[in-house]
Amino acid sequence: MTEQAVQSGKRTPGDWALFVLLSLMWAGAYQLTRIAVDKGNPDAGLPAAWVLAGRLTIGAAVLWVIMLAMGQRLPPFSDHKRWRAMIGMGLAGSVFPFFLITTAQETVNSSLAALYTAAVPLFVAIGAHFLFRDERLTTGSALGVVIGFAGVAILFGPDAIHGFGSASSVAQLLLIGGTVFYALSSLLARGAPSMPSIVFATGFVSVAAVVTWPFAFTVDPASVHADWPQWAAVVGLGIAPSAIAQALYMLLIARTSATFLSLTGYSIPVMAALLGFLIFGETQSWNAMLAFAMILSGVWLARHGGGEKAA
Repeated sequence: MTEQAVQSGKRTPGDWALFVLLSLMWAGAYQLTRIAVDKGNPDAGLPAAWVLAGRLTIGAAVLWVIMLAMGQRLPPFSDHKRWRAMIGMGLAGSVFPFFLITTAQETVNSSLAALYTAAVPLFVAIGAHFLFRDERLTTGSALGVVIGFAGVAILFGPDAIHGFGSASSVAQLLLIGGTVFYALSSLLARGAPSMPSIVFATGFVSVAAVVTWPFAFTVDPASVHADWPQWAAVVGLGIAPSAIAQALYMLLIARTSATFLSLTGYSIPVMAALLGFLIFGETQSWNAMLAFAMILSGVWLARHGGGEKAA
């Protein structure tokens, strides 16, 4: 696609096909995670530490193959700025959120876990307000943040608040924590020094994989009771959302724009809910649907409520 086409905002059928495939991969990560941990069965499934280390190690291996095939290399260790950025992204964008969300999915449905990620732009808007001078909140965008967080409160639900400390409420707090880390990773990516996207992705996923290895060794293999579907889910997590999706994301960034790809914040929860219903029969309560609508409305207003600033 030419630079003129990118700037004009025209999207080809191929762009939309890749967008749908990318959204499906990221949405499918929640379903694969549910299978890997065998949600609701404490005596079976893989521990979060193994799921995390497995998916990141496989993802890093695939990204290394792609990076080397493209003739790229990681920066030298003397390039402290780029390595600090990759380490920060590895921790905030992979290790912490993956661990929190994977642990939460031992208790909650995959579609509910995906709904919380819709709130990532709200946390990004708050962080950007304090970190970047060109991203100050206006009255309209601040109102959008308030509406969005009201939706998060509704999503958390009165039952979880009344049963604070229960497995469900703790799991949802973990999901909120994962959302915060995803937002932090977006802010870190914005402030990162320039480097090829495949190099950045390979670097931070590799760092994340190495960080998780010691935690994997803390699990006693004799205590793990998993069958082939759980192992297959980890392999799927590594190949699709942790590696191929990164390559698709970079391809779409080059073909379209970051604004176009921000639409995944709307598509992923919807697709995850649809997959959850079709595969596991998951359904959501009325307050979850209302909360999702409020979060998306708040995100839209936070992005577009500032007039020229939002553009």
